[in-house]
Amino acid sequence: MSKPRKTLWQRWRGAWRRWSLWTLLVALVVAMLVTVVWLAGRYEASQVQSRLERDTADAVSDVRVALTRNLQSLQALHADDPGVLAWEVNASELLRGHRELVRLEWRDTGMRLRSQVQTPYRPVYWDRGTRESAHSDASLACANARRLSGPAYSSSYFQPHGDGLGSEMMELCLPITSGGRNTGFLVATYALNAMLEDLVGHGLTRSQEASFTEADGTRLAVLGAARRGSRMFTATHLLDLPGATLVLRMDTWHSAPSLFPNVLTALVTAMSIALVTVMVVLVRDNRRRLRAERDLGDALAFRKAMEDSLVTGLRARDLEGRITYVNPAFCDMVGFTPQELLGLSASAPYWPPERVEEYQQRQAIRFAGYMPPREGFESEFMRKDGTRFPVLIIEAPLINAQGLHTGWMSAFLDMSEQRRIEELSRASQERLQATARLATVGEMASLLSHELNQPLAAISSYATGSLNLLETPAGAGDLPPPPESLQDVRMAMQQIGRQAERAGKVIKSVHDFVRRRDQAREAVTAQQLLDAIMPLVSLQARKIGVRVHTLVEPDLPAALCDRTMVEQVLLNLARNAMQAMDVPGISKRVLEIRARRAASNAHQAWIEFAVADLGAGIEPEVAERLFTPFFTTRAEGMGLGLSLCRTVIEQHGGFLGFAANEPRGTVFTFTLPVHQPPASSSTAS
Repeated sequence: MSKPRKTLWQRWRGAWRRWSLWTLLVALVVAMLVTVVWLAGRYEASQVQSRLERDTADAVSDVRVALTRNLQSLQALHADDPGVLAWEVNASELLRGHRELVRLEWRDTGMRLRSQVQTPYRPVYWDRGTRESAHSDASLACANARRLSGPAYSSSYFQPHGDGLGSEMMELCLPITSGGRNTGFLVATYALNAMLEDLVGHGLTRSQEASFTEADGTRLAVLGAARRGSRMFTATHLLDLPGATLVLRMDTWHSAPSLFPNVLTALVTAMSIALVTVMVVLVRDNRRRLRAERDLGDALAFRKAMEDSLVTGLRARDLEGRITYVNPAFCDMVGFTPQELLGLSASAPYWPPERVEEYQQRQAIRFAGYMPPREGFESEFMRKDGTRFPVLIIEAPLINAQGLHTGWMSAFLDMSEQRRIEELSRASQERLQATARLATVGEMASLLSHELNQPLAAISSYATGSLNLLETPAGAGDLPPPPESLQDVRMAMQQIGRQAERAGKVIKSVHDFVRRRDQAREAVTAQQLLDAIMPLVSLQARKIGVRVHTLVEPDLPAALCDRTMVEQVLLNLARNAMQAMDVPGISKRVLEIRARRAASNAHQAWIEFAVADLGAGIEPEVAERLFTPFFTTRAEGMGLGLSLCRTVIEQHGGFLGFAANEPRGTVFTFTLPVHQPPASSSTAS
């Protein structure tokens, strides 16, 4: 009985082994087939994605080429300095040939509209008040164009059409130059939908959809087919323009990959060369490993040579603040060796001792997750010998190959030389300001002599009268003067004191204006600025018969400015206004100086000063060169007053401009920032 039982067990064990081997073989074959099917699908999907990315890059290239060609056509509109009628004819012809352009405007240097032409293909409602605003997209684009001295684009905005619908628009501002000077601006309005249709649409297939989007994915304009297929592929590409950036997104829908032919081909090929490829793969893998090691050594040597040649200091820190890397430029900058810096976290030896606590607090805020500004921030470091120097720090998160945040990478620029150059520039500007003030006082010397003659003559008269009253009358002997005479003498002495104080104030106001002082910004009220210049303004006003009116808005906050420089700006504008009215034929001579709140934003409040006259106004050809250095309409003028005034205001972050006054004359306006209490700094060092 035992022998048959043993034979059955052996048969069962052998069958189990055979079925196990077959099962394993089948599992391996199925795994290979599944893998091949999956790889074939991935390959086909990667081909579709690669083709879509190439199409997107080609579409962006086509848009750039078309925009460049349009820019050349727009420049040709003003090639021969055409008249308004000829310009409108040429502009209309250009709009008929370019459907993506919906409007062309010719504006002068003051952004006033000279002429405009609109596309004949679609009705668009334009609010002239909004477009004429200084904060419109066209004005902002022209401000960028003036700063870049070239064409500039605005960000996109929604514009309603005449049919109740609307579309996204974008402005292009092109400076117009003639003889090397700016004569105006050409503003061209693009429709984003039309750009997709005319510049991108010819390259689309039936299964593709193109759209312009913002950085967060919001769609601005869409062109293409409706969704079809079971899987969507997406590719994006940046369209970087001067002053604006758009994202071109292309989507395509693809059906399930055709896997059966790929599976058969892959299966036959895999089974045919499986054994041969094993040895080949091993040999190639060994060669590849050796080549990778050699390339890695070359890459490390190249990176080391590149880091050693940099003049920018580099520093890496981990998430706990420990320094993990410094390059030679950083060591040369602070004077410490890498061994002295690596591993430090709590305090760095290049931090000034009096600012260690402040830097540690900022570093704690940084490691808590605060992102530094992309443009960097300034700080102060200390070399090993104790000398201090300013640095510009640009810091960004350090991301490893797995996409994990492992620390912070910082770049450092030594700002010592730049600060020295800025100090020289400030000194030169200060000397130029002092020269201008001395020239102003020289022109006012005759007025001062006339103004001082009056109090001095009064003092002399009162002194002579007092002596006469104190003299003893004939025959009076040694009798004292009567009480009435002493009262008159007391009154005369008081008048002498008042007139002497008046003369002293005139001399002090001129002395304070001419005296050279260090530039320092402080909180100054508008009334204080006006009170400082009124004695000098009154000198010229009384001579030529000008009435001076000042108007300060109640509860006006203080401005943050350099008091001496802003006083010179106010005085220069006031003197120019009075000189504009000192001509024959102008009987009503009124100078008005106003101060009020200006338009503000969430980050900064502003105060607006206005100096208005009732003169003859400014001619257009003079207005174009009014702020040009050494340009003047007066034979005795230097041509530096208004140029220096604009420089001073722009150094304060404000704007200086002018416009026609009602009923006649000119009004100059400029803005100054409102003084705000300093906020605690939160940037890391």
